[in-house]
Amino acid sequence: MKNKIAITVFLILTTISIHSQDFRLPIYKGTPPGFKDNGGREQVISEDIVRISHVQTPDIAVYLPSKKMATGQAVIICPGGGYHILAYDYEGTDIARYLNSIGVAGIVLKYRLPVYGNCEVPHKTPLMDAQRAMRLVRSNAAKWNINPSKIGIMGFSAGGHLASTLGTHFDYGNKNSADSVERISCRPDFMILMYPVITFTDPSLHKGSREALLGKDADPELVKLYSNELQVNTDTPPAILFLADDDKAVPSENSILMYKALQAKGIPAELHIVSEGGHGYGLSTKNEHIGSWTYNLKLWLEWLDR
Repeated sequence: MKNKIAITVFLILTTISIHSQDFRLPIYKGTPPGFKDNGGREQVISEDIVRISHVQTPDIAVYLPSKKMATGQAVIICPGGGYHILAYDYEGTDIARYLNSIGVAGIVLKYRLPVYGNCEVPHKTPLMDAQRAMRLVRSNAAKWNINPSKIGIMGFSAGGHLASTLGTHFDYGNKNSADSVERISCRPDFMILMYPVITFTDPSLHKGSREALLGKDADPELVKLYSNELQVNTDTPPAILFLADDDKAVPSENSILMYKALQAKGIPAELHIVSEGGHGYGLSTKNEHIGSWTYNLKLWLEWLDR
């Protein structure tokens, strides 16, 4: 009897393993570039949400929809947390699972944070990880049933700053690199920006995010460089932005500045503002009004895919 139970459990676990499409993958081979070993260790706190800090080894968690449902689109998700922590489930894996439900691959980026002393050049490191993640996903597109021309970037709050940074600071790959992944473009095909930090300039900046990325006495040139509304050009990808008008953490002007910058360059963009919702509302499954962003996103992704 015990043997039968053991065999049954083994078969169930094997079936789950075979059909499971959720897996984790380091984005670099070996030691990440720009890593400074200070003896730190990654910390994960699971309370109301899962908070990750002191990231040592950046990776992606890949959630793929069934082949029958798959649209070919994929979204790399950058959780928020002020560049201090990652709200990993609330603005990461929960979002990936929602995207799967509409046929879109959701890929959660666990990126390094600039405040823990383990980055040689702190302000470059989150972008470096996002660029690598985009290249890596694109390099695996055929294997994962993804269209390499339909891979977007999504970010929440400070993760929205990272997403918009990738959307305005991308390159088309280093054709001379010995690493085949590095030869691939890291330009996202679209941006999804959720109550994002965009600007590092007064009066609309989110001070905590700017200080985390650039330090308290930020170089004015870096302030300009990472004020992403100032970096929009005609090659910047289309974007959709969502926020609440009563957001007391990140001023709504951040999204408005980005929308206007995209509009000025003729880049397709949508701006969705609800009157209430505050900051950090995630999926908002308990509030249909705020949570309507998921439906509007679905429609926009379908419009992009037309």
